[in-house]
Amino acid sequence: MEDANWDLKAHSEGPLQETNQSSGADEDIQPIKTVKDFVREFSVESIKLWYLAGPAVFTSIFQYSIGFITQTLAGHVGTIQLAAISIEINVFAGIAFGVMLGMGSALETLCGQAYGAGKLDMLGVYMQRSWLILNISAIPVLFLYIFADPIMNLIGQTPEISKWVGIFSLLMIPELFAYALNFPIQKFLQSQSKILAMAAISAAAVILHTIFSWLLMLKLKWGLGGAALMLNFSWWFMVVAQLLYIFSGTCGEAWSGFSWKAFQHLWGFVKLSLASAVMICLEVWYFVVLILFAGYLKNAKVAVDALSICINLVGWAVMLAIGFNAAISVRVSNELGAGRPRTAKFSVVVVSIFALLFGIFLALILMAARSQYPALFSNNKEVQKVVYDLTPLVAFSIIVNTVQPTFSGVAIGAGWQTCVAYVNVACYYLFGIPLGIILGYVLHMGVKGIWYGMLSGTALQTCVLFWIIYRTDWNKEASFVRDRIKQWGGEYVPQETQIERSA
Repeated sequence: MEDANWDLKAHSEGPLQETNQSSGADEDIQPIKTVKDFVREFSVESIKLWYLAGPAVFTSIFQYSIGFITQTLAGHVGTIQLAAISIEINVFAGIAFGVMLGMGSALETLCGQAYGAGKLDMLGVYMQRSWLILNISAIPVLFLYIFADPIMNLIGQTPEISKWVGIFSLLMIPELFAYALNFPIQKFLQSQSKILAMAAISAAAVILHTIFSWLLMLKLKWGLGGAALMLNFSWWFMVVAQLLYIFSGTCGEAWSGFSWKAFQHLWGFVKLSLASAVMICLEVWYFVVLILFAGYLKNAKVAVDALSICINLVGWAVMLAIGFNAAISVRVSNELGAGRPRTAKFSVVVVSIFALLFGIFLALILMAARSQYPALFSNNKEVQKVVYDLTPLVAFSIIVNTVQPTFSGVAIGAGWQTCVAYVNVACYYLFGIPLGIILGYVLHMGVKGIWYGMLSGTALQTCVLFWIIYRTDWNKEASFVRDRIKQWGGEYVPQETQIERSA
């Protein structure tokens, strides 16, 4: 069976069997028979999850803030500069970010499973393979940056804005290759639960970025040049700081230097990386497509503004839910790698409960502020009215979109990217978008119809992922991990056994 091409049947062949595959000191949890057993194990697992989820949320918010701060300051430089920076960050850098993050997610699967299995020496090799593949993949993406000006003209943007977008995109090329190094590094550290270091480095980057962006863009009036310099600097600062952290010896056996092994088994690695990229990009671009369709409605400006506000609200909720995504990805990959399928399964139960409660909490806050918050985003009464009308749908969307990243994290931790990519195509692009178009245009429901379609696609995808997870035979998943590690990394040795040998 090829590692990057598991089919749906492999994940849905019956209930979890009561066999213990762990051979280390930290054994798989015992079957939970009483409420007391559940509460005890729930408390233990909650601590492990929040230790990972908390710093992951801050890391995500800090990195998201870098572009947000630049756009905010650009608004004080000039209208054309703001347009150029916003388009580059949200379109060209957004595409590059999605591709690099998606391809880097393959490392999240492999490093997490190898770490759980005790094959610590393979983590550094996997990261080097990912660097190689992502930097090569960045080359075709590079052409988007080089030809940004004619691309903008082609889609009907004004010549002046196209010119400035083209200039700024060329200045931002170094950031693309920072992405190619950064995401593998982060997945490498994340798999070892070293997320506090990532959060601290990201926080330092945001502080420096804010201070020097203000100095260069506003005080020294460097404009686009200052914005590009600081964006590139901030991302490369994170890369260099994380590399220094790794090279200092803090990761132990996980980093033993550069190795020629990085050039082995590249094709299987490429397939899993591509599947990861497709899976992530299909999710990220789904919202962009819906905004584009809103631009063709009768009252397009109001529709796009209202939809953008609502999607931004859901986006911030998703940013917070990324913590659950990262935490469950690490827990599932580590536990499957260590041969503890029951613990992996219980981790999924615990994080799903937290994600659902978190989504309900945010939705209730939004509903309570339904009459007040639209005015914070727009002075236009029409836009405020549309946002007010959409709020119940947005609230439900927040619940769905806090649970959905959790299930995606399970898929990444287990290595189901190819399967989920097919699910995303079917649910989002064959069901959600066509339904939104029919409701919005044919049935004249406008922006609400488009949102119904978007929500239906996301809800269907979440239900399908739930069914796959519910039907998963976790013992078989653990055996798949063992086979992969044998094929790509040598003999399978559970983590605790390796630690005992070295003690």
